[in-house]
Parts: sequence; C-alpha cells; structure tokens
Amino acid sequence: MALLETRRLTRKFGGLTALDGVDLSLGAGEILGVIGPNGAGKTTLFSLIGGSLRPTSGEIWLDGKPVTRLPAHRRVRAGIVRTHQIVRPFANLTVFENVLVAAGHGAGIGHTRERVAEVLELVGLGERPERLPGSLTLAGRKRLEFARALATGPRVLMLDEVVAGLNPAEALAFAALIRRIRDERGVSVVMTEHVMPAVMGLSDRVIVLEYGKRIAEGTPRQIASDPRVIAAYLGSEAGAASSASGGHAGGATDGAAP
Repeated sequence: MALLETRRLTRKFGGLTALDGVDLSLGAGEILGVIGPNGAGKTTLFSLIGGSLRPTSGEIWLDGKPVTRLPAHRRVRAGIVRTHQIVRPFANLTVFENVLVAAGHGAGIGHTRERVAEVLELVGLGERPERLPGSLTLAGRKRLEFARALATGPRVLMLDEVVAGLNPAEALAFAALIRRIRDERGVSVVMTEHVMPAVMGLSDRVIVLEYGKRIAEGTPRQIASDPRVIAAYLGSEAGAASSASGGHAGGATDGAAP
C-alpha cells in the first residue's frame, strides 16, 4: 500500500484547469520527484496535498485513509508537511523560536524543546539558535525552513524548490541532508525542483507534469531519455546532462556553512 496517494486530483480556477486528473503514489521511504515547465501544475499539486487549496474533484489518501477534506493544520498533525520556495520565517523570533512554533503544531512526539535542539543540530543550525533569521544567508534560511518542517515530525515531507538560488556546493550539501533524512528517519519525500541534477540525483522515481496533466513517470534515467519529456521540458542539453550525472547528484557530504 502506498503511503500517500492522489486519485484523479483536479483543480480548476474558473475556466483554467491547473491540475487535471493527476494520480500520484508515494511509497514509504521513497523520494519522488515532480518536474515540469512553469505553469505545469506543480505548485497547485503541492498546495492541494498540503491542504492550502481544496480540489475541484479527486481524492487524497494518507496511509489508506482519506484526508481530502482535512484542513492544512490537521494534515500537518497527520504527518503531511511542506516547505515553500520563498521562505518567510518569523522575522522577530529567533531561529530556535521559529522552529519551536512549528514543533508545537506537529504530531507532538517527544519533548518539544529537545526536539527543536536536535533538529537544529541536524540541519547545521545548532550553533545559531539565538540568531534572528535576517542574519542568516539564503542557505541558512532554507535550512531554517527545512528545520521547521522536520520539527513537526512528518511522515511525508514536501519540498518546494529547496535548492533554488543556492550555489553548487550548498545545493550538494542540501541534497545530502535530504538523503540523510530519508535514510536515517524513514521520511518519505516529494520534491519539485528546477535544478535538474538535484532532483534527478535524489529521486527514486520522477513524474512529469505538463499543462496540469501527468505525461510521464519512471526512473530518473528513463525520464531523462523520454522524448515527451525532452520535448516538453528538459531539452536535449538538460537531458544529456541528467543522463551523464548517472543519478548521483546527492552524494556529497553535508559540509557547507549556512
């Protein structure tokens, strides 16, 4: 049984169909990549699964139970949590306090303050708990966003362009962190990303959206050589680069400073 499923998930905005009957499945401990050109429906898909948007039709299931009608905060408590491409921490709260607020809205596992300290150490912010978010680099703020999601105790972690805007060393470090979360904690991951080496190197499977429809699904190598995907999104140059990477873009050690 899949941990997370969407069935014929559809969202319309007036006469525009942003997502059109998309089926998605995510296994326990799997990393699933979602790619597609701008306007393909990736953000809409994330918003529907996360609960900030309601579908026009279709269903969302978590561990065999329907969650389609649950509000976002109840989905977080059930184990579905997402990050956002544009991070918006509480500017007047410290790093520790930002993560503490998130932890208080999660599944309630363990002692909250201890969990926050553990998560900050894990993401590389353990020595910066009293700093304000504005004093962090972009990479540091992305790690803070990641820490806030982790502190809720997720079963399904949805990552929206977490490496966008980072330099290559920072992106590789973040990829290693994502893989570590999956390997050590068993968290299932759905990620959308325009940085192709990151998503291709980390994902066990990839689905491709175009104009709100799923047009392809397969391993990163299969997707990189799929003519439909190349025509819709990757382009011959990107496809060749992804194939050349051999699916190992996430293998660096987590050594970049926030």
